[in-house]
Amino acid sequence: MRVAHAVLGGLVAVGWLMLPLARAGDSDAATVARNVRVADEAGDGGEEAGDEPGQDGTATGDLVLPLVAVGAAAVLATYGYARRKRRARTRTTPGGGAPVVPITEIARQARELLVETDDCVRTSTEELRCVRSQFGDEPVKPYAEALASAKSELATAFRLRQQLDDGVPEDGRRTLETIALHCTEAGRRLDSEAAGFDLLRGLEHDAATALGHAETRFRELAARTPATEVTFGDLHERYAPSASLPVAGHVEQAKDRLVFATVHLNQARQSLDRDDGGKAAVHLRVAEGAVDQAAVLVDGVDRLAAELAAAAKELPAALTGVAADLTEARGALVTTGVGELPGRVAHAESLLAEVRRETAGGPYDPLDALRRVAEAGIGLAEARAGEASEERARALLDHALLPARSAVAATADFVTTHRGAVGCEARTRLAEAERHLARSEVRRADVLARQARELAERDVRAYGHPYGAAEGAGAGGAVLGGILLSGGGPASFGGPRTRTRRATPAD
Repeated sequence: MRVAHAVLGGLVAVGWLMLPLARAGDSDAATVARNVRVADEAGDGGEEAGDEPGQDGTATGDLVLPLVAVGAAAVLATYGYARRKRRARTRTTPGGGAPVVPITEIARQARELLVETDDCVRTSTEELRCVRSQFGDEPVKPYAEALASAKSELATAFRLRQQLDDGVPEDGRRTLETIALHCTEAGRRLDSEAAGFDLLRGLEHDAATALGHAETRFRELAARTPATEVTFGDLHERYAPSASLPVAGHVEQAKDRLVFATVHLNQARQSLDRDDGGKAAVHLRVAEGAVDQAAVLVDGVDRLAAELAAAAKELPAALTGVAADLTEARGALVTTGVGELPGRVAHAESLLAEVRRETAGGPYDPLDALRRVAEAGIGLAEARAGEASEERARALLDHALLPARSAVAATADFVTTHRGAVGCEARTRLAEAERHLARSEVRRADVLARQARELAERDVRAYGHPYGAAEGAGAGGAVLGGILLSGGGPASFGGPRTRTRRATPAD
């Protein structure tokens, strides 16, 4: 419409400029008519006198329409040029809409969405665990289903992120936009159930029952922690330092979370005594988050102790079996001696010699030893053709399963209890490790889990030491663990829109 008005205005302007000339032409034409009449009356002399004025007037009048046409053409040409320039500037924007967002900005937004959505899922998992232990499975079924749906959407988003990191998709922009869509849907599912979840809990109106339940869990964990500390000390003495490294600091962090929980359980009780249900709910949520993470940390130590004991028990049989495989492979070298087998034999010999030397020399790491023995055996089986070799490779994967499962679980615990600092890359590798473990692709799961742990630890080191950075007993650990949000209040079950509904500073 604006363009039409501009063209019309241009034509009117040209016509206006030509109007004096047109009027002049009309005046000359009238003079010609009078002269013609005079010539009719006066004879031949008058005809010659009237001849020249008539010719001048006709020439002037004939110029009007061409000038108008030329002016209109100029206006249209100017419009066409301007339109082409505008198209060139907005060529990549469909419909000439908003400027295209740079792909680097889309990538940044996608990373932030992945971290935010993962935080929502982890917080929702923690609070749902508290509610299920209080109410049972049936009342929490719709919220468990929403959480499962959100986890599925998030897993798909992380899978796409891993593909981007691997350089698989050709259209990076489309993939990033799809990641954002999956994260948004995951958050929407959790947000849609937040109100019903709060209604089930009824914390603002009756927090006494939930508070009593939280206090019971707190006392149980406080009683377990000294025994867990003894367990960790035993691991440190019995095995190589690398064996207990995945849970180093767990006991101290668990104590820190429990101290923090103590403060907020007391404040929740005081708020109830003042009939301040809203404030009691805030303090209770903070305490629940701290108690749940203390449980994760304590359970992690006890689980690793069981895994190390199981690996130490499994290792002798694994060594014997792979040694027999190595003997067979050496015999096969006599007849074949080509392909990958010679290299695999040499690698297996080296690994078995290392493990035997470590186990005979003192404290060792059973999980790592079992991992290397399984790697040696699988390598030999893969280098030899035949059904027997394939069956043997599958059997050896059972030995690799325990180290892989241990690595994935320990990394998941670390990310959960340090999620205030852990970034997108570590979370992506962990999600991919969990996916491979679920598909029984244990070797790949093990590698990815250890990569994720390294990346997560790097993020935490870059984040700094939070324990002295925040005010209040244990507040630094609560911020690091994502229990407290940046505003000072607790995170709750829900997506990005609702998880901060109680996030007001807890006095």
